[in-house]
Amino acid sequence: MSASYLKKYGAAFIKWEVAMKKHLRVVMEFTEENNMGMNNGRKNGERAFLDRFDQYEKICIQCHDNPDADALASGYALWSFFKEKGKEVTFVYGGANQIQKSNLLLMIKELEIPVQYVTELPDCDLLIMADCQYGSGNVTKWKAPEIAMVDHHQCGLMQGDHYCIKSNLGSCSTVVWSLFQEVGFDISRNIHLSTALYYGLYMDTSQFEEIFHPLDKDMRDTLEKDDQLLFHLMNTNLSLEELSIAGEALTKRIYDEEYRFSVIPVKQCDPNILGIVSDFVIQVEEINTCVAFNPNPGGYKLSVRSCVKEAKANEMAQFLCADIGNGGGHLTKGGGFIAKKSFEQTYPDCQMQDYLCDRIRNYFDSYEVIYAKTYQLDKAQLQPYLKKAIPVGVTRAEDFLKMGTPILVRTLEGDVDLIVSKDLYFMIGIEGEVYPIRKEKFERTYRYVDEVAEFDMEYAPTIRNNIDGEIYRLMDYMRSCVASGTTKIYAKPLEKNVKVFTAWDEHKYYTGLAGDYIVMREDDEHDIYIVRGDIFKKTYEKVEE
Repeated sequence: MSASYLKKYGAAFIKWEVAMKKHLRVVMEFTEENNMGMNNGRKNGERAFLDRFDQYEKICIQCHDNPDADALASGYALWSFFKEKGKEVTFVYGGANQIQKSNLLLMIKELEIPVQYVTELPDCDLLIMADCQYGSGNVTKWKAPEIAMVDHHQCGLMQGDHYCIKSNLGSCSTVVWSLFQEVGFDISRNIHLSTALYYGLYMDTSQFEEIFHPLDKDMRDTLEKDDQLLFHLMNTNLSLEELSIAGEALTKRIYDEEYRFSVIPVKQCDPNILGIVSDFVIQVEEINTCVAFNPNPGGYKLSVRSCVKEAKANEMAQFLCADIGNGGGHLTKGGGFIAKKSFEQTYPDCQMQDYLCDRIRNYFDSYEVIYAKTYQLDKAQLQPYLKKAIPVGVTRAEDFLKMGTPILVRTLEGDVDLIVSKDLYFMIGIEGEVYPIRKEKFERTYRYVDEVAEFDMEYAPTIRNNIDGEIYRLMDYMRSCVASGTTKIYAKPLEKNVKVFTAWDEHKYYTGLAGDYIVMREDDEHDIYIVRGDIFKKTYEKVEE
């Protein structure tokens, strides 16, 4: 969403948000119950994550060296929590550059965020990393007696009791908010804090365009916020000097016509300016993906963008930084850091812009794209299998909803809008995954059993009645079932990486790596999907024709 768009439509957007909040107020009560019941993945009797740090009196919160809105919001939230508990707590960041970006300075000032730039770690008993991981390339590494982490980026470290890393959430703000739900910490009393968390999620999900996880949506729908301040923040992204830097970078862009990507070198500046440059370039009609980069002490900062469904920005960032740095992000927006020393050792005679161009071409050449709706698999190259009789769940929509009711199904995979019909069923997998299935296909494929299905899920799937806003837990209406063992699938292990756009979801691809299995149902040649190699071997067995 561009700045001009926000200026034109920002007031309408805020008005819509206010209206939606009234309509969705019921979500909060449910969410608290739902999340508390899930215990954020805790075993029975295990202490809540934030309660594990009661014994520490001096606590330091540290975010990454180039703080963005999400880092500031999540760090501020943790600071507020421990401050209210009577702890001696500080909130800091390090690195070569202090915060310069206009919207962040405004955010700090107006929301009274007590963040400090430091060159050494303050005295503390516990160091908590917020929106980052200890030892990462974009984090100043200080020695500390004890270390904890709260983050939403891909985990590059071993998990531990002091780590809360939820890489499938859109923001670290959401991670902290969910931890507050777990311990009953009421943030509604602090409009500054709730506004900060809202803005953190807003900025880290491309103005909510990349919001998928139900917890992200629940936080967005229920937080109180200062709408006037938010509108001001949305329109305070550039200074005149930064405008000049961005303009100069655009004149030096590199464009690859065959692969439709652009690489943009930017001179040394606040790394957050990279995002503004890449956000602008990706709006060009001929450009599908782009990477803006600039030198920083110790390496190169990358900002990655994609506007085509065949290339996820986070995936591309990881590919560009593999073995010489770290990268990640979201579907349309990603970022990364390439360590200077590692780059020079691995590619001694290569310029960064040349490396990026070659590597992007390699990325696009590394996989095959399959559109299941029109793709034809060669059955002669596949082997027949049957699904093992492992109990899963099924819910009939008609058991709790009237025919013709418009509903929103909230799942880990995203929100799905449907109309209730007599033949609409919902399958619930062992990890909480949900997909709709028609009665006829269900009866052909599954049978009911008395054995109780066991689940290992992080979010209990829900359905919202779009007429009255009432929310239902699918688990409350679920029966157990197993595969009947009569419908075959045909499959083979992959020899090359693929991206599969399934017939039931034509907008997001499922990545299959060499060793995973590509699968086709016997009764529907366009029902093509990917099953991870280890899971396939556990859930399917080979049969003879």
